[in-house]
Amino acid sequence: MSEQNLRPIEHNVDAPGQPISEKKRRKREKNLIFYPLGTIGRDMMYYLFNNCILTYILFTKKLSKSQLLAVTIIMIAARVFDALNDPIMGNIIERTRTKWGKFKPWLLSGVLLTSVVIYLAFNTNLQGWSFITFFGIIYFAYSITYTMHDISYWGMIPAMSRDADLRNQYTSRATFFAGVGSTLASVLIPIFTVGDKAIGGNAATAYGVIALIIALLGPLFILFTVFGAKEHRGDDMEPKTKLNFRRITRTIRQNDQLRWMILIFLLQQIANSLVFGGIGSSLIYFRYGYAGGYYSTFSMVGVAATAVLMLIYPALSRKFTRRQLMSALMLMVVIGSAVELLGGLVLPADFLSFIVLTIGYMIVNLGLYGFYLIMMISIVNTVEYNQLKTGHRNEAIIASMRPLLTKMGSALVVALTYLTYIIFSVLEKTNAIADFEQQTQMGAITEAERLTGIEGVISTVHSGQTAGLLLAMILIPLVFGFASYLLYQRKYKLDEKTYEEICSQLEDRAQAEE
Repeated sequence: MSEQNLRPIEHNVDAPGQPISEKKRRKREKNLIFYPLGTIGRDMMYYLFNNCILTYILFTKKLSKSQLLAVTIIMIAARVFDALNDPIMGNIIERTRTKWGKFKPWLLSGVLLTSVVIYLAFNTNLQGWSFITFFGIIYFAYSITYTMHDISYWGMIPAMSRDADLRNQYTSRATFFAGVGSTLASVLIPIFTVGDKAIGGNAATAYGVIALIIALLGPLFILFTVFGAKEHRGDDMEPKTKLNFRRITRTIRQNDQLRWMILIFLLQQIANSLVFGGIGSSLIYFRYGYAGGYYSTFSMVGVAATAVLMLIYPALSRKFTRRQLMSALMLMVVIGSAVELLGGLVLPADFLSFIVLTIGYMIVNLGLYGFYLIMMISIVNTVEYNQLKTGHRNEAIIASMRPLLTKMGSALVVALTYLTYIIFSVLEKTNAIADFEQQTQMGAITEAERLTGIEGVISTVHSGQTAGLLLAMILIPLVFGFASYLLYQRKYKLDEKTYEEICSQLEDRAQAEE
């Protein structure tokens, strides 16, 4: 079949306006439970590796400026490679034909391999350039293995339903449980890796134990999705398509709405990821003390409101348009940024300052994560737009854009974090802290001596350094979030009404071809 001909819509896929049988209803209910449960462990792995690896390195390894630069280059190069690899992986998944479908084999194998990589990454005593070499290998390995299951997982959404409201539910619930996984990790990891509650009395040992636990939880949780969620497999009957870049680039070139969403989502990801990229933890440790409870509280409260948003988003999406929601969310980002400035720059560095800063971050994160939910739906809805224009859905390729852009955004976040650290001389402080952590691990000093020494290091951090970290943490997300908001309002055309019209046209054409 040529790309200009439309493939009939499969009538056993949920579609707007179709009557729902009892069998389909039970399938929906199971999918709404087992599909999102599977991502809890995946997102614990994601948080540990992507949000903690730089903190782990800075606070357990003594690095020269050239070695920190090498770490930064490796992280950027691996994430760019990973981003470019995503469409290829999406195309491979699209061509996969097994009795278990095209998603689940990659889902399970990818999670298992990622678990191995994560365990190795946080359980090494290498230092200096030998560590840098090991880190380069392990980071690229993670890029490949995580992509295998990430694209498979999110690619299942358009294969499970074509109904817009049901997709909202799948997306919001999966994002909610992803938030559960990342929140658990963000709360527990700081508590048990720094301060007096560090497992084994030092950060290196603590990260190793936590990596083992999370490496076991990832495969256990993904079994819910593998055995409990059911996707439609009618697309698997199509002939396999030859793997080439032409199909990937053609999908992007022919879909103008997907092209705009690529830019919009990239900007949003930079805004949404910067704080957890390392700047947030360094600011909290330097301003309020080297105690895991502070950063755990900051993380937990900061994402608490997003959990509520994820649960109520389907109801909000039925009452308000996405553009209306975007405007309200952008206002929250502006208000939250002002509150953050009050807590971090105006008030003295005491407990009240910490509470105000944390509340401000919660408001900002609520707005930016709301953006993320809307972006997820907006990318998925380009599948039907692609089918209307080209005759092919290309679900896996389009679904691969989300992780691609997430990784491209994280690469830019790494670069911005590195520049911030260099500009404000953060490395000299983290090296001094890492020295005390290493001495404790080797038994050269006691845990009490370690804590006293680290407190002495933090006391030498001057106000210009903390102010610089604070302004980077606030202004960069504000600027990139606002740019994302403006482009979405002006360039994205697939609003709720337009999407329903597209689905109706596809259904009419499918019936005409029968």
